Amino acid sequence: MEARHLRYAIALAEHQHFGRAANAVGIAQPPLSKQIAALEREVGARLFDRTARGVFPTAAGEAFLARARRSLAEMAGAAADAGRAERGEIGELRIGFIGSALLELLPAVLNAFVADHPDVRLGLHEMSTSASTSALIAGELDVSIGRGAPRGAGAERLTSVTVGRDDLVAVVGAAHPFAGQRSVGIEQLRDAQLIVAPWDAEPATMSRLRPLLEPGTDAAGRVIEARDVHTIIGLAACGVGVGMGPSCMRAVARAGVWFCAVTPRIPLPELVLSYRKTGTSPVLREFLDTVRSLGPAGANSRFA
Repeated sequence: MEARHLRYAIALAEHQHFGRAANAVGIAQPPLSKQIAALEREVGARLFDRTARGVFPTAAGEAFLARARRSLAEMAGAAADAGRAERGEIGELRIGFIGSALLELLPAVLNAFVADHPDVRLGLHEMSTSASTSALIAGELDVSIGRGAPRGAGAERLTSVTVGRDDLVAVVGAAHPFAGQRSVGIEQLRDAQLIVAPWDAEPATMSRLRPLLEPGTDAAGRVIEARDVHTIIGLAACGVGVGMGPSCMRAVARAGVWFCAVTPRIPLPELVLSYRKTGTSPVLREFLDTVRSLGPAGANSRFA
């Protein structure tokens, strides 16, 4: 039994006449009659009563036609879904990202992507760079956004694109002596109580803070670890120390805090988007197109 047999039966039920049904499906009347007879033999029941007034479905025919219509609708839906999947309109995209990616890159990218692809399921996971890289290599993520180029076994199987650059900045409460200064020197920071992200969460980023802690015999005692940039800013506002983080923190400035550039300038590891070189899905392709259109200038040429 093929889909065309279902269409023939439905056409015959709608037109109640072999000639009109044959014209509707684009074949001659004798072949249609033979196909319907063959279908009835295969089903093992008479599907139509042939009368002088016309051709009408039997009880068995009505039951068959109800399921035939649903089957054809499912087949049409399957074909439509296949086309949407090929165009990246449906499917799933799993993204691992560091928190600071939510300050500049991801809001614009995700807003645009969700608006254009409302039926794509998003799996969004905030995690450290090392954790998202491992998950990407293991096939548990489709995209990783972290600080610095991926490292370790399997990193050679990834394509990585720089999507953001930041310098180290300081943030203090309004009552802090640094408040009102456009910049603060490294020497001024060496004796300060620092508020930073956990040392083991972003080692590539935290390594850039070493100049602020050397020389120093009690570095650990001068560091408060904060979960993310929002906590760093919040604790700085409370006056407990000097928050240190990427310059993109300025995007979430709040009342009662002051940002200072650090001099000399300390570049942080680049914000890098990575994905596997092989097996790129249509949904991932669409996401990368969105990043291309909204990401930093020059990113287009670096996408594979």
